[in-house]
Amino acid sequence: MLRFAKWKVISILAMTACALLVIIPSLLPPSARAGLASHLPSWIPVRTVVLGLDLQGGSHVLLEVDSNSVVKTEVQNLRDDARRLLREEKIPISGGIGLLQRGIQLHIANPADRDKLLPKLQQLATPIGNPLMRGPASQALEIKDLGNGAIQVLVTDAAIDDRIRRAVDQSIEVLRRRVDALGTTEPTIQRQGNDRILVEVPGLQNPERLKEILGTTAKLEFRLVAEPGEDPNNYEMLDQTDQPGKLPVEKQVMVQGEDLTDAQPGFDPRTNEPIVNFRFNIRGGQRFGDVTSENVGKLFAIVLDGKVISAPRILQPITGGSGQISGHFTVDSATNLAILLRAGALPAKLTIVEERTVGPGLGEDSIKAGERAAYVGAALVLFYMLITYGTFGIFANIALAVHIAFIFAALVLLGATLTLPGIAGIVLTIGMAVDSNVLIYERIREENHAGRSIIASLDAGFKRAFATIVDSNVTMFVAAAILYFLGSGPVRGFAVSLALGIMTSIVTAVTMTRMMIALWYQYARPNKLPI
Repeated sequence: MLRFAKWKVISILAMTACALLVIIPSLLPPSARAGLASHLPSWIPVRTVVLGLDLQGGSHVLLEVDSNSVVKTEVQNLRDDARRLLREEKIPISGGIGLLQRGIQLHIANPADRDKLLPKLQQLATPIGNPLMRGPASQALEIKDLGNGAIQVLVTDAAIDDRIRRAVDQSIEVLRRRVDALGTTEPTIQRQGNDRILVEVPGLQNPERLKEILGTTAKLEFRLVAEPGEDPNNYEMLDQTDQPGKLPVEKQVMVQGEDLTDAQPGFDPRTNEPIVNFRFNIRGGQRFGDVTSENVGKLFAIVLDGKVISAPRILQPITGGSGQISGHFTVDSATNLAILLRAGALPAKLTIVEERTVGPGLGEDSIKAGERAAYVGAALVLFYMLITYGTFGIFANIALAVHIAFIFAALVLLGATLTLPGIAGIVLTIGMAVDSNVLIYERIREENHAGRSIIASLDAGFKRAFATIVDSNVTMFVAAAILYFLGSGPVRGFAVSLALGIMTSIVTAVTMTRMMIALWYQYARPNKLPI
């Protein structure tokens, strides 16, 4: 036990020094931190502890997928598929395709045509669920032959639930790209339940801009403006954002916004007004060039979420695969639109069901309260260990300080967010860390009272207490893992700090304390134990 190799001592001291170097930037003010970063090589990152929403303030928004818009989209897609099948099979229908709340209805008088169409419609009713999972799969469509040539096709509840689930997954990725474009630090974007998404952006004190970025679907379409005398069934009247009144816009979408590869804010060199410059991929650029070449002189409407933001006239073919959007923008609105277009459109409309803003003052109060709790708890523990165990108490206190440094260094390296419950977890691990020392020291005391020598008592104390320490820490680590995987938000922050504290306490309370006691014995050569 008292033979501690030099390489082990050097390794422990090096780990401690590295942990201190990692957490130093978090202790410096921003100006000093920037100066430190400028003097260090580029391959040495200067990172700090990321504070959560409850510590540095920020915005909290809870979004919900609009199930009505999901149903409407599914019904429209079903209608388009039915039209395609009728066109491919050359089947005539009477009265057109009627839209229902959850499906469509059509009337086919010819029984032969009806028998030909029904198997084709059955092919659209794809199974819902994971094919790797056992059990019967639900169908996406319910097809009913109502008699007298009437056929009804309904979207099932299972299909709607599956579409909402996929819409939430896609929306999380789109929202993450949008929030990252704001330049914020460590946003939290996660699913809550089946149809809700939680967004927390620490440090952002402009909730209105966040709501605008998150709540906009950003479905961009390029359509031609209808000319006088055109069939009313081929166009629809859309609101304009840059001027009052409605504009007749053709229903056919000429170019989709999903073909955009980039969008950046800029200024029009002629008018010096804010604009958005965009660029298409190869498919979109070719389609955009064909449309502008075939419709020179016509108005080309740029439609965002069902509203016309601009309707310029096509003066000449635009074949370069890029263009610009103007619409009496401000600098902020042009920047926001560019962010939305780069991130892509949401698959479904999201509505804000809850929002709140935590001011930096409240976060500062939380930090001070957490600091006071940590200082008081640490001071009491240090005092107790010093009074109870004397010299060995000093060793335990030094190991405790290193233990705290390891926790914060791990938070920095992992990029984990420190929350107020996380501070509570750290305070809890302070008591748990010295608890391991108490087990070791009491075991040493018992062995010494039993008449063993100092060396034998020290060796038996560490060996026989180690199994108990490991068992208690493993059970606590399992509890922390359960909290992390089953909990959310503040609960996960508590679980992270608790798990990190458990892992570091084993290193500091056992290995580091043993090293210090071994070095102390080699140099002091005591005649009796100081406990």
